[in-house]
Amino acid sequence: MPEQPQRPVQARGIAAAGVPGSGLQMLQGGLLVVAVLYFAREMLIPLVLAVLLSFVLAPVARLLRKAYVPRAASVLVAVALAGAVIAGMGTLIGSQASSLAENLPSYQAAVSRKLSGLQSAGGLLDRITGTLHEMARGASGGDQAAPSLPGTSRGRPATEPVPVEIHTPDPTALEVIQRVAEPLLAPLATAGIVAILVIFILLYREDLRDRLIRLAGARDLHRTMAAMDDAAYRLSRYFLAQTGMNTVYGLFIATALWLLGIPNPLLWGFVAGIMRFVPFIGSFIAAGFPALLALAVEPGWSTLVWVLALFALSEAAMGQVFEPLVFGHSTGLSPIAIIAAATFWTWLWGPVGLLLAVPLTVCLVVLGRHVDRLEFLEVMLGDSPPLDPEETFYQRALAGDADALAEQAEKALKEQPLAEYFDAVALPALRLAQADAVHGALSPERRDALQRSVETLIEDLEEAEDPAPAEGEAPAPVPAAWHVPGAVLCLPGRGPFDAVAAVMLGQVLQRRGFGVQIGGMAAGPAAPPRLLCLCLIDGGSSTATARYLLRRARRRLPGVPALALAWAEEAEGTLAAALRAEGQTAPLLLAGSLVEALDLAVEQAGTAVPVVLTEPAPRPEPPAMDVAAAPA
Repeated sequence: MPEQPQRPVQARGIAAAGVPGSGLQMLQGGLLVVAVLYFAREMLIPLVLAVLLSFVLAPVARLLRKAYVPRAASVLVAVALAGAVIAGMGTLIGSQASSLAENLPSYQAAVSRKLSGLQSAGGLLDRITGTLHEMARGASGGDQAAPSLPGTSRGRPATEPVPVEIHTPDPTALEVIQRVAEPLLAPLATAGIVAILVIFILLYREDLRDRLIRLAGARDLHRTMAAMDDAAYRLSRYFLAQTGMNTVYGLFIATALWLLGIPNPLLWGFVAGIMRFVPFIGSFIAAGFPALLALAVEPGWSTLVWVLALFALSEAAMGQVFEPLVFGHSTGLSPIAIIAAATFWTWLWGPVGLLLAVPLTVCLVVLGRHVDRLEFLEVMLGDSPPLDPEETFYQRALAGDADALAEQAEKALKEQPLAEYFDAVALPALRLAQADAVHGALSPERRDALQRSVETLIEDLEEAEDPAPAEGEAPAPVPAAWHVPGAVLCLPGRGPFDAVAAVMLGQVLQRRGFGVQIGGMAAGPAAPPRLLCLCLIDGGSSTATARYLLRRARRRLPGVPALALAWAEEAEGTLAAALRAEGQTAPLLLAGSLVEALDLAVEQAGTAVPVVLTEPAPRPEPPAMDVAAAPA
């Protein structure tokens, strides 16, 4: 496994994600929060349910307000509608459940007969079970005589025990009422508390928002409002979209199960819709009950296969097609975070926590996005990439993972040309690597591995195609004279990765139609280069070295137009400023990016005149010295 790259933060200016103080403080705070959530769950669960339900009912209340319904009346009507829907669904599911309970013994007997037939048909399970029983009897010493009881002689039966019956007194009317009411009082009390909380949250929504702003700090009003709006948007969008999608999914499952002949299809459709709120495993849990009934309603196995195929295909379609199409990545959670959140909240609050895992974790991600000291929450749980594209490029290149580099480049080239990708990702990554190399944090072995990975990527991108240009924006063709190999000479500077930048520029020019030569100035007089390109990454070479390389190239190739690519993160780096001074003595095309260098080369190709390479005048040889006349 390749060693993870060392990333010196100060040299590259990358700030670590915010954390709430030291590690000990973070651990203490986390343990305190978990303890409060666990021991206060009886109070917190109704409150959380009310807050989340208010997000669902708030659009309904606003719609009624637009119809000129008074504020209090709109809230009461919205809550009454929600209660009516929940009560209706409960009544329907209750009738379905009672019907299932009546027929459950017959279903159980049918399933047992089918499984018994399968076991006897195979015979293997019977033999294995019999062998295990024989081994168990042998380990216990076989059949042993039962010990004689005290007071009896061997061979004489013991005195038969006298049966004793214990009768409890008949319960009073109060005890009967208490036994019946206790299982119902807790859910009814929770439902009543949730309904009251929802009404007050909807009635005093603005007042609660003002109080939260006051708690967060009125001086940072913009950030507080942004956080609250972000949380409200994500939660409302998630609940409304997910509720609608799950309702359609449940109706589809119920209809399909009815067509397959599964008993109580409405019940299983409701269970399937509810379990869709449970991430990843909810649909598979919901498929278990109809699969068992499929064994009972048909002597064969075809109905079971159809039921399993129904749930598998419908779950794949929902997760991969319809949900991304309807609300995409509205929650902002990574898949790993969803699994971890479901596990944590289920352990903390039981089944209710499993249903509330996603919305509660969304709130944590929103806090991490807008509170600097909690930024680590967004890094750990959010779906945004933890590293910038250039940092990802740098890490993959250091690890020698050329396949990951190619995958990243292929995704980027679907939206932008190669030159823009190099400017936005590859060259900034080389700038980070160059900073590490200058500060001594990049060993020669890692530097060589990085250079090999980038060179492999450049070779893999030879056949990659840029996105098709818009209609009427096709680039002008390059004159045929510039197609000759060596028409453009790309010379690297002396920085650690200037040679890689020269190869990138050469590849960009070749894709545009230029004939390119990388490095070397051994061009004959008959075929001189038409353009000289000096490639530099700011921070690698000194300004004196850059000016010297430009002067030497001009001496070797007099009369050839020169273009200097001085790539820098800012608008104009130190190298560009130094080379601009060189352009005062002789014409110089100066570019700060590959895109700009390509545009200047195309412009030069359209306006340049043929270049005639003039040989510099030979220096006169010194006269021959007479060795004999030389002084001793």
